[in-house]
Amino acid sequence: MNTFSIRDLRERTGELVRTAESGELSVVAKHGQPVFVAVPFSNTLLSNGVNVALAVRLYQEHMLSMGRAAKIAGMHLESFMDFLGSLGIPVIDYDPSELDDDLAALRDQ
Repeated sequence: MNTFSIRDLRERTGELVRTAESGELSVVAKHGQPVFVAVPFSNTLLSNGVNVALAVRLYQEHMLSMGRAAKIAGMHLESFMDFLGSLGIPVIDYDPSELDDDLAALRDQ
């Protein structure tokens, strides 16, 4: 997620647009305090609304847990998991090294 200041909106508008076109969220801040989030248009946004699109993106970027993302989306956890699956987004997204560590810990028990 990128952060832009109010001044950046004047000076770096093209960059903000390019980040949105690439599907990235951006936060616009004034005096270091977030003012708004720029959410790129997507099929998810158009079909399901801003809350769901924002929740999906923040979950994908590992900025929210699945439970918190489901809450933002206004869905029960199971429904959110099913929704992620319908989008082809993994519900369990282990870093390979974390998976190896977990498997090793299970073998040692």
